[in-house]
Amino acid sequence: MEAPKKVTHYKDLLVWQKAIALAKEVYRMTASFPGEERFGLTSQMRRAAVSVPSNIAEGQARHGTREFLQFISHASGSLAELETQILLSVDLGFGAESDSDTLLEKIGELQRMLAGLRRSLGEAASH
Repeated sequence: MEAPKKVTHYKDLLVWQKAIALAKEVYRMTASFPGEERFGLTSQMRRAAVSVPSNIAEGQARHGTREFLQFISHASGSLAELETQILLSVDLGFGAESDSDTLLEKIGELQRMLAGLRRSLGEAASH
């Protein structure tokens, strides 16, 4: 049996790839928001969405497990922020509920993936 491929770059991480895809979907969703939200909810949602893969990338690039764990925590916080903003945008009638349901499912998947990554990094740090 082959040994698992060692991750040498953040782009190799499936969680980073999925976070990039989520950010693109948030940009597409917010493109239809009202113009007066350009500097409000649209900007906040886009920043939170971009923060997720950015924190994963920065954490992995630091090459220290403790630092990576800290950046994974930041990414998780950004996902919670984005989830809240999506729920608010639907309540305000800015986005289609079907779009938000898809995004919320993807956020849940990323939260589980980050939790798994956090666990495995925690185990590696304790050895």
